[in-house]
Amino acid sequence: MDQKVECTWVDNLVFDANLDGHRVIMDASPEVGGEDKGVRPKPLLLASLAGCTGIDVVSILKKMRVEFEGFRMEVSANLTEEHPKIYDKMLVTYYFKGKDLPMDKLEKAVQLSEEKYCGVSAMLKKAGLIEYSIVIE
Repeated sequence: MDQKVECTWVDNLVFDANLDGHRVIMDASPEVGGEDKGVRPKPLLLASLAGCTGIDVVSILKKMRVEFEGFRMEVSANLTEEHPKIYDKMLVTYYFKGKDLPMDKLEKAVQLSEEKYCGVSAMLKKAGLIEYSIVIE
């Protein structure tokens, strides 16, 4: 196996994950017995999607020599009612700030990430639909 994550039970429903020396604390919500001491595992998947595609998009835009002042993403998702509860539909919204941003290049960078480079997106597409939108602020 190429990658390894170690996840250790701390107490109650709290887990400490070690990802290449970086720690992520996870916990369940108080509604199911957790103590809100860390992030929830499923939203962490959405953060992974944003991080993966964000890294791609910034790298691609740098190669295209597109300069921007700010960039952020929001990922929203629909959680199914039945167990196991999964995300069956996700929306990634890319927000860019800058002057005279070329929409065609922004769209191309997002498309390349979505279709070619982002492995997290490729994995999550097997579970449900992922849609994308771009907003220039």
